[in-house]
Amino acid sequence: MTGTETYGTGPQATGPDGTKSYAAESYATEETEPVAEAPAPTRRRRARTLLVASGFVVVTAVAIGGALGLGGGGPENPAAPPRTDSTVAVTRATLVERTKVDGQLGYGAEIPLPVKATGTVTWLPEPGARAERGDALLRVDDRPVVLLYGTLPMYRELGLGRAENENVRPSGAPTPGGAGASEGPDSGTTGNSGTPGSSGTTGNSGAPGKGSAAPTSPPAGPPPAAVPMRGMDVLQFESNLAALGYKGFTVDEKYTSGTVDAVKRWQKSLGLPQTGRIGVGDVVYGSGTVRIGHAGVRLGAAVSENALTYTGTSRKVVVDASALEATWAVRDTEVTVHLPDGRPVGGKVTSVGNRATAPEGGGGADGGTSGGSGGAAATVPVTITIADQRAIGRLESGPVTVEYVGRERKDVLTVPVAALVALAEGGHGLETSEGTFVAVKTGLFADGRVEVSGAAVREGLKVRVPQ
Repeated sequence: MTGTETYGTGPQATGPDGTKSYAAESYATEETEPVAEAPAPTRRRRARTLLVASGFVVVTAVAIGGALGLGGGGPENPAAPPRTDSTVAVTRATLVERTKVDGQLGYGAEIPLPVKATGTVTWLPEPGARAERGDALLRVDDRPVVLLYGTLPMYRELGLGRAENENVRPSGAPTPGGAGASEGPDSGTTGNSGTPGSSGTTGNSGAPGKGSAAPTSPPAGPPPAAVPMRGMDVLQFESNLAALGYKGFTVDEKYTSGTVDAVKRWQKSLGLPQTGRIGVGDVVYGSGTVRIGHAGVRLGAAVSENALTYTGTSRKVVVDASALEATWAVRDTEVTVHLPDGRPVGGKVTSVGNRATAPEGGGGADGGTSGGSGGAAATVPVTITIADQRAIGRLESGPVTVEYVGRERKDVLTVPVAALVALAEGGHGLETSEGTFVAVKTGLFADGRVEVSGAAVREGLKVRVPQ
């Protein structure tokens, strides 16, 4: 095929007739290139298919690598999650060690009333009743046994004493038997004066006997005055009599006629015979208002020393404290009592038992050693009083928890206990916010915090608390 000027691109040649023609080689070249690239659309489609397939392989490889945490650029170990630990500062504070023990709320142990009356019990009060000064505790032979306040027990009858010379005749007093005669005994024997006895024998004076001792002539002059009884028990009784509102006597250690008159008025108010004397069994002394416990006798039975028991009127707490851990139980130690409903009230230790008691099934009470092999430790009773009785409400008894303060550390460096970490070389340490570790020495643990100290520990240091 002969090329033309319009389409030819190869070198030109001029023929004998003067026409132009393309060299075959030129034509062939021109025609060969289009023939080789004729399927261009097909080649482009293949290229796009190859590129898509290659891209899918690359994306898949990246996804798998990411899932496995492999390879790739970016920061070192990008798959590790970021630290979520919180940081806290080392603070300076006062740590107080608090310990809780179980206790029992009530009125304390019941004590027998020292009733000294004799006879039959004819009336008893209801358990839980309260008796104040001047109230009847019980009735014996239908006579009231009255409560008075004091510490000295009733140990003798009180009344106006006899005259010192009541049975002594003044010197020279006349007698039926003659001057200086003395009274013979009832047996009828002859007196020193020779007065005849009841047997009818003749005395030294020779006067016949009359079958009985001759009556003593009253002494000359006014009768001797009675001698007042004296003693601290008189002072205690007169103090109560005055507190009940009776007057006309001086409160002292002498039981005078004024006291007698006041006692008669008091006896009249009680419905008793007005004798002016107080029998040993008429009163019982107590330290104050009492709460009646349980009766040890029944109506109609003979009264006894355990006829009636009592307690104080203030509610208190008794703790059976371990004898090995009772160092906190010191008189006047302040504690917090948590009532059954959770309300806290203040209390104070008022008494601590001086003898340890072994638990049931344990060994002997040897001052705090555990009873037997593996037995519980012996205990001592600790009594705690509550000043604000109103804070207790109407609750009279029940289990409570007593919280007391043990050790105390003031102005020390502290961190939460959770911030402590165990070091490989032993002991405890803290991890700082920068990721370094510092060794610390621990002290008191209290309220979720711990005392720490060390050369690298300072107030305000930020440390991690692992989550």
